[in-house]
Amino acid sequence: MKENKKEITCCSEGQQGDKNGIQRRDFLKKGLLGLTALTIVPRHVLGGPGYTAPSDQITKAIIGMGGIGYGHHLTREGRLVAICDVDQNHLKRAIDKVGKGIPAYTDFRDLLQQKDVDVVHIATPPHWHGIMSVMAAEAGKDIWCEKPMTRTIDEGIKVVEAVRKSGSMFRLNTWFRFKDNFYGLGTTVKPLKKAIDSGVLGWPLKVTISGVTGYNWKFYWQGEHNLPPQPVPETLDYNMWLGPAPAKPYNSRRVHTKFRGYWDYDGGGLGDMGQHYIDPVQYILGKDDTSPVKVEVDAPQQHPDAVGTWRKITYTYADGCQIILDGENKDQDAAYIEGPKGKIYKGFRSTIPNLKGIIDSMPDPEPQITSFHESVRSRKKFALNEENGHRSCTIVNMGIVALRLGRTLHFDPVKQEFINDDGANRLLNQPMRGNWSI
Repeated sequence: MKENKKEITCCSEGQQGDKNGIQRRDFLKKGLLGLTALTIVPRHVLGGPGYTAPSDQITKAIIGMGGIGYGHHLTREGRLVAICDVDQNHLKRAIDKVGKGIPAYTDFRDLLQQKDVDVVHIATPPHWHGIMSVMAAEAGKDIWCEKPMTRTIDEGIKVVEAVRKSGSMFRLNTWFRFKDNFYGLGTTVKPLKKAIDSGVLGWPLKVTISGVTGYNWKFYWQGEHNLPPQPVPETLDYNMWLGPAPAKPYNSRRVHTKFRGYWDYDGGGLGDMGQHYIDPVQYILGKDDTSPVKVEVDAPQQHPDAVGTWRKITYTYADGCQIILDGENKDQDAAYIEGPKGKIYKGFRSTIPNLKGIIDSMPDPEPQITSFHESVRSRKKFALNEENGHRSCTIVNMGIVALRLGRTLHFDPVKQEFINDDGANRLLNQPMRGNWSI
């Protein structure tokens, strides 16, 4: 499929560097080393205390200039050298903020050709995450991807393979496993992991994620049925916005801020918040290299196009540990996490005497790289990378498949496929439109 390609603001030849910006800068540093004996210019003379030369800065490009790309990342984390969006209005708004010197594209494939880009930040709807991550890896870029990591389980497998093959660094943009108070828990994840590692709660464990324990499933992300076709705005390349997703008539309530309510692009509140809530659970349970073996759903029948709501989703691991997603807040006495020997509630209240002393006596978890720029510079994996990110995203996508089919599913964590269920396995790798593929 041939797409229209248009660059809004062309970059000059001088703005583009070699294919690998980090290697280029390392080479320049080494090449200039011999000159330091003749002339040493202190950094503070060049730019004052804290000055970082442009050649030392990590560069970034952002694909998707909607709410996340524009509102959260446009002026943060690295030197911006390119932006991309299929909506001319989004691009104009971004250009007005950062200035006209930044190259602006409507086709992400053109952005990936820009040589001075170190990191590609993917802030598009999830139906693009897998394709863009793989193509960015193949282009030699490091990748910062919004959650959910991918829209299907098989796409996640392909991203892991591509990143491994290219040697790219990958960051998934949810952070609660390593910083910030974890919603209703009232603390960071670290003390909870230490408590679990101590064995004081016993085993197996059950984690309940609900409004009672401090989490909001955002059921307002529901799609609408039978939306009437509308004219496509001249400023939007709707064909490119759809990309690999099935062709559906344009309606403003399917795109931009409303896309989460449709299976073609996301998975409602579960797709939106699932990795934020579930990824730390994988980490604290020590299950970053595996997946649940069963998922059960209690939900109304789902519409084939529009995402609906659900009452309860239960995941069970091979060792009996469970994750309960209580959409109705039915269990008003639920602990956040409980085992045979005790419970921990919202606000980090516990039935375990002297829990704080037990936690303080435990060693800290293994150190992680929690700055993506450090990961890019050191070439060491970020704390939440393509491998453990894929596993927590798999839990989200297992639930989405079970919801769409309305039945209990059994899963093989090694083969990463459903057991004796052809219908479920067809949703592992859904057909892509036109020539789009991974």
